[in-house]
Amino acid sequence: MPCSDIVLRYAKPARAGGFSMLEVLIAIIVLTVGLLGGAALQASAMASNRDARIASAAVLYAREIGEMMRGNKTVALKTSAASNPYLIDSGSAAPVASADCFQSACTSPSDLASWQMADWYGRVTNDLPGARVLVCYDSAPYDASGTPQWPCTNSGGVAVVKIGWTRRTTDSGASTATAFDRATTPALVVPITAGSTQ
Repeated sequence: MPCSDIVLRYAKPARAGGFSMLEVLIAIIVLTVGLLGGAALQASAMASNRDARIASAAVLYAREIGEMMRGNKTVALKTSAASNPYLIDSGSAAPVASADCFQSACTSPSDLASWQMADWYGRVTNDLPGARVLVCYDSAPYDASGTPQWPCTNSGGVAVVKIGWTRRTTDSGASTATAFDRATTPALVVPITAGSTQ
């Protein structure tokens, strides 16, 4: 019997190649954690996109009311809310149109302003969740710490548009009760000049 046959006959069989069950389970766990992280990142990106879209809409609405006031400055320059329909506080009452300028011509600049504000406010509340709007003359729209505030001084020569809406807070550690900012402070403060009296 040749020597090579003896060696081959008594050699230990090699281990079978492949993966053990433990390696497969670890790979599945790592893959699952990666997929869950990707899903959480996508959800966060979608929420941020929604917040940015709403903030952009609020800026456009503030710009629009500024254009309306400049276009009807005889009414917009009046500092009394009783004679100036552009000055509103949605926390008190929503604006109501005194005339329907869409169906027929408005007879006065005040009627036009009233109709514009009712239409504008309806669109704002439709597009911004939990919207609150305040348009007033305010010489101090920010408090001492620089935070926007709702109360108005009703003085000064510049009208201010303050818009707030329900938005998700950026504090991920906040409790459920404080997780949403219910427009406790304005999210947007825009000064508007309707023009001069000259």
